[in-house]
Amino acid sequence: MAVNSTLDRIFVLELVRVTEAAAIAAAKLVGMGDEKAADAAAVDSMRNEFNALPIKGRIVIGEGERDEAPMLYIGEEVGTGEGPEIDIALDPLEGTTIAAKAMQNSLAVVALAEKDNLLNAPDVYMDKIAVGPGLPKGIVDLDNSVEENVKAVADAKGRQVSDMLVCVLDRPRHAKLIEDIRATGARVKLIGDGDVAGVIDTTDPDTSVDLYMGSGGAPEGVLAAAALRCIGGQIQGRLTFRNDTERDRARKWGIEDLDRKYITEEMAAGDVIFAATGVTDGTLLRGVHSTPDGKGYTTDTVVMRSASKTVRNIKTVHNREIKLS
Repeated sequence: MAVNSTLDRIFVLELVRVTEAAAIAAAKLVGMGDEKAADAAAVDSMRNEFNALPIKGRIVIGEGERDEAPMLYIGEEVGTGEGPEIDIALDPLEGTTIAAKAMQNSLAVVALAEKDNLLNAPDVYMDKIAVGPGLPKGIVDLDNSVEENVKAVADAKGRQVSDMLVCVLDRPRHAKLIEDIRATGARVKLIGDGDVAGVIDTTDPDTSVDLYMGSGGAPEGVLAAAALRCIGGQIQGRLTFRNDTERDRARKWGIEDLDRKYITEEMAAGDVIFAATGVTDGTLLRGVHSTPDGKGYTTDTVVMRSASKTVRNIKTVHNREIKLS
């Protein structure tokens, strides 16, 4: 399918190389118990790969603000400086804690869009609710009760509420939410980290996840919205703030309506490319593994595009002695 867009100049395989490099770098530190070292390794590798791309890239979702993050900070420019202007949302190691503990669902994640098409979300919390494809638009709403949302999805799918499985981050702040979900008769799947993967699970029938609910990072909400733009589904998000410092941070990045409820297309608009490579094994992707002869690594990546609705699963074997290419 021919698609006319600025992103035609960005080869999908090039984005795969970016997430592969970050995943391999982080994987070398999986299980070592050092979240910061694993994240730093992923950041360094991802930045190096981005700087080889023929783009004028701008980080809109990154590792933090410039004074907090030495590389891949919000507003940092990457690429060769020649080519299309591209907004980039990224998480070089989504699930730092689970990677440090060698648990499931750690990913290297990137989304690209044409300039000014990704929400410049501050590093604060976001209330989220998400469902997979094939459901009526607006089927769930953050302003509805838990019971109303669960029942609406059950009715739309022609199933009983007791058949519903809701994915929630296992956090103390979600104790009441979990209680309310179970009170409806629905079941709860708790995950330790990695809510981008948790949202994407709503799109895969093999996971049996029907909804994602709860609060997590706003940057991860934008990345999840980018994925849903490509493969279908809906997400709503609303920023939440713990103090005035966080409110001021949001205003600094141009957000004036602090109570706004964002839908999928408001977080990730236009033509979007999303790629994720597994760092550790998970429901979405297999992690990085050594080849049987010990001379290389294998990676498992999904890359997708909203304009063409293509979804590619790419399994790659890398030679340890050769730089990624």
